[in-house]
Amino acid sequence: MAKLRILIIGGGGVGTMAAYALQTGGHADVTIVLRSNFAAVERDGFTIDSIQHGHDIKNWRPHRIVQSIPNATPEAPFDYILVATKNVPDVKPTVVDLISPALTRTHTSILLLQNGLNIERPLQAAFPTNPILSAVSLIGATETHPGIVRHDDTDDCKVGPFPLPGGNTPPAAWQADARRLVQAYNACGRVGWTLDLDVKATRWRKLLYNSSFNSVAAVTGLDTARMRMSEFVVDELVLPVMREVKAVARAAGVELGEGVEERVVRVDPTDTAFVPSMGQDAAKGNLMEVEVIVGEPVREARRLGVPVPTLETVYAMLKAVQLKAKESRGLWTAEFAEGAKYS
Repeated sequence: MAKLRILIIGGGGVGTMAAYALQTGGHADVTIVLRSNFAAVERDGFTIDSIQHGHDIKNWRPHRIVQSIPNATPEAPFDYILVATKNVPDVKPTVVDLISPALTRTHTSILLLQNGLNIERPLQAAFPTNPILSAVSLIGATETHPGIVRHDDTDDCKVGPFPLPGGNTPPAAWQADARRLVQAYNACGRVGWTLDLDVKATRWRKLLYNSSFNSVAAVTGLDTARMRMSEFVVDELVLPVMREVKAVARAAGVELGEGVEERVVRVDPTDTAFVPSMGQDAAKGNLMEVEVIVGEPVREARRLGVPVPTLETVYAMLKAVQLKAKESRGLWTAEFAEGAKYS
């Protein structure tokens, strides 16, 4: 059987470990798009310290590394595009913009290895004939320096087709596409991705953590252990956000179960100062996934008539932090628009 042709966009920790599993499994040839780390990887390959694949992997490269999104060709179209970048739809280029050159209509399956709610909708509108797959990952993988990756928590991921607009069931062939990719990933013999037939519930479940701990870390600068030690940060911010997200999920038809928020509160270790990714981004002045992690649950709450006062307050504060990051990049100018309300 011919190898799958797979393009990975996003060569940080998560994208690199996906490339490694797929390439070493022998069922795929992987092309990975690298930006800031291209020169380092071109020169020295990747150096990987992995809890599952080995602690001394040096000079490793996938089938091909490139600096920009390659154009699709009729002779050798990509079977899958895996998007492993941060999802920041309020900043160009969007995911639709990124993948368009490499995508072959009706042929290429799109896997969103990203956080957030409703992230499939822009792609469903732009590419209605292409399978769009969800990947909810719990991996711990970080690029500590250009081309150097530390993988220190197991690679667990659920993959399945997003529901179609209106909540309709996707074609059976799209489920088969998800299964084929899972099999190619697991062929490396070191990890265990699984097929997910309830994508909607899986994404709401992960939002319990991301909308709460990630957001509070970004606003306060605290690690999750200190939040729990303080008690009031959990009682007055983290748990209220979780309960509001849970209420919105219920209104959207997803029951997350009794007591789930109390379990999620304790998911991180307390013997290390772990700062969730959004908190790390805020500390570095990087752009954050504000809209897909917090903005979308807020918009769903408004659509469904569910009050979410804590989540709305956190959302407003995160947008303010994001504004600073945009200004530092020249994406927002500090000046009054004509007719500004508070000029």
